[in-house]
Amino acid sequence: MKSIHFDYEQSCLVTNEALQPLQAKLQHEIERIYEARTYDYDTHYASINLPFDEELIKTIQATVKETKKHQPTTLVVIGIGGSNLGTMAVLEAIRGKFYNNHCEVDVYFVDTVDTDNIDDITQFVERELETGNNIIINVISKSGTTTETIANFEIFLEILKSHRPYNYNDFIVATTDLDSALWQLAEQQEFVRLAIPKHVGGRYSVFSAVGLFPLCFLDIDIETLCAGAQSGFLLSTHKTLSNNPAAMSAALIDTHYKRGNIIHDTFLFSVALNNLGAWYRQLSAESVGKAYNINKELINTGVLPTISIGSTDLHSVAQLYLAGPYNRFTTFVFIGNSTTDLYLPEFADFDALVPHIQGKPLTTIMDAILEGTKRAYHNGERPFVSCIIPEKSAYYIGQFMQIKMIEIMYLGYLLNVNPFDQPQVEDYKKETKMILSRE
Repeated sequence: MKSIHFDYEQSCLVTNEALQPLQAKLQHEIERIYEARTYDYDTHYASINLPFDEELIKTIQATVKETKKHQPTTLVVIGIGGSNLGTMAVLEAIRGKFYNNHCEVDVYFVDTVDTDNIDDITQFVERELETGNNIIINVISKSGTTTETIANFEIFLEILKSHRPYNYNDFIVATTDLDSALWQLAEQQEFVRLAIPKHVGGRYSVFSAVGLFPLCFLDIDIETLCAGAQSGFLLSTHKTLSNNPAAMSAALIDTHYKRGNIIHDTFLFSVALNNLGAWYRQLSAESVGKAYNINKELINTGVLPTISIGSTDLHSVAQLYLAGPYNRFTTFVFIGNSTTDLYLPEFADFDALVPHIQGKPLTTIMDAILEGTKRAYHNGERPFVSCIIPEKSAYYIGQFMQIKMIEIMYLGYLLNVNPFDQPQVEDYKKETKMILSRE
């Protein structure tokens, strides 16, 4: 099969001589990540082993089969951040923005405690239950104590109990750390339970039960998704930098960051990849945005990850990108082969409005816009690389996500920070709980 192709030579503005020291520096980390395949889930690199876990896939498939015996029409995924972004990214990339029109089961993602948004979803759920249909609630929290997740779970649990008072627990799947507070509650109430390995953090958890259960439930081929991730691991542990997309990308981001390009923009030329960008944004920001380095020295470092969508954002932010400060490094991401193609009609009188587009497919126009954008960046000496995903399929999305997760591990190593913790995220959680205790 083809692999995702990364073009680093066109306009990354980094010479081979500048990359040689990073090649040598990264060798140890490349070897360490490769060797972590033999340690199962016992290291901080645990997530790399998830796609290879055949027992996990069997467990997920069996759980989905059992829950589908209730013939549900709706899946409610309750989680926030790493507990739902990966699932949303995969689902949207493969099924498109209107994924509920292409699934036998509707899915609603419940994350923030925005009362109007939650109220809208509760109305959909109430309507399904009132008409005699069944729903499945998948509550996801690694710690089991996430304020937003537990608050939302209580609301939907109450609705479910009011309609299914005697067997509500049959319709709930709890995904959390083994023996977390949520796990213990789920055990007491006899919910179905799926464990997250201890060393797998939320933002690295898409190939765990966190992502695999809801994706499998929605008929995404998780075996193919994981096969793509396996291939991504092999690509990302190649010893030669030029043949290792994860290490090369990390080296370029690191080089540009140290040159003052503190922003890394992921410019996605596909509307369906928007959530893939949101997933990567969290992965990068939480992993390398750190107050202290490995040596406990205060450094306040971090690459600012941003997302742009082509060609939409060319009409909102391109002026800044091409004329503003030289503080941005860009990764263009686009799809090699679209699943559909629409041709413009032959309206000759429209040539006076925009020439040379009559009768052409939209893909040709988008390709021209992308190439024009890259030329403008090149002419303006705005550094970038290009990533071509052959098609929007489970295999290639899995491959891309695994490459990106390992890329961030390498970037953390180059920046001398721990890419697996997020201590400052706890600050707002502590303050929130303190405020709530006084209300």
